[in-house]
Amino acid sequence: MKSGLVIIVAIILGLVVIIEVGLRVFFGFGNPLIYIGDEEIGYILAPNQRTRRFGNRIEINQFSMRGAAIAKTPAPETLRVLLVGDSIANGGWWTDQENTISNLMMRSLTAIEMSNFTRIEVLNASANSWGPRNELAYLKRFSSFDAEVVVLLINTDDLFATAPTALPVGRDRNYPARKPPLALVEVWQRYVSKQKPIPQLQALQQEPGDRVGINLEAIGKIKALTNTHGSKFLLAMTPLLRETSPNKPRDYEIKARQRLLKFTEAEQITYIDFLPIFNSEQDIKRFYQDHIHFNLQGNKILSQTIEKSVLELLGQKHLQNSSRKPRD
Repeated sequence: MKSGLVIIVAIILGLVVIIEVGLRVFFGFGNPLIYIGDEEIGYILAPNQRTRRFGNRIEINQFSMRGAAIAKTPAPETLRVLLVGDSIANGGWWTDQENTISNLMMRSLTAIEMSNFTRIEVLNASANSWGPRNELAYLKRFSSFDAEVVVLLINTDDLFATAPTALPVGRDRNYPARKPPLALVEVWQRYVSKQKPIPQLQALQQEPGDRVGINLEAIGKIKALTNTHGSKFLLAMTPLLRETSPNKPRDYEIKARQRLLKFTEAEQITYIDFLPIFNSEQDIKRFYQDHIHFNLQGNKILSQTIEKSVLELLGQKHLQNSSRKPRD
């Protein structure tokens, strides 16, 4: 009896070990990205992290950006572009490090023979569900890193974003504050156990007042701040999948879009609206990972369009069609 029980226990433990190792090696469970709560920004990704999720490599540098470590001040003759945004800019677990919008831009710009610049850096300061007020607070804290151009990438929902808060950190399964003891524990927490409601967060999400106006004001402050740092400013907005053809944005979204357009005209902000751009494509769904995020094909459209506007802001438009450096 005892030997039989020992064998059963050994088999169970062996299966647990095999499953645990498989979850870690093949899916990256057990090593999620960690978040840190912040009084002004709301939250940031903990600095200096590396992980692999579903085969996709993710690296967070010392400034909580998605990307490799950087110098705070760029080397001479470096074109530095700073992309600021939410999970669309970040790319999330579904995007390999090489296929983020920032890395696609950096590779493409590096291949261009460009006057005055011998090195290209496209930085990526982003985190899930950031809105304009989170992004403004990040730039106030860390500055624009002497970027020639700061690109703020938002989506339609960001016009209605609430105030920054650290409430989700350590309480929402998508914003862990520490590593789980086992990959099995993370799988249980993410896919089996029920997410406990956060009453204070639910109350914050009902923030009263003119949220669109507040977020437009934050965008204006981002432009002013980047200009103060000597950077040019570019704003781009992506649509939700349900806004694209053959559908159209909801009435409140149409009004918010109109307000944004008038705001950019009044503030003389260079603005890219990706809704008509995606509406000109066939089978729009093929560019989306889900209802809001983009896959590699979508990221390529975003990066190419943003790159074109960056070159125009830098007075490099004439070089877009010039010969490119040979790729490795």
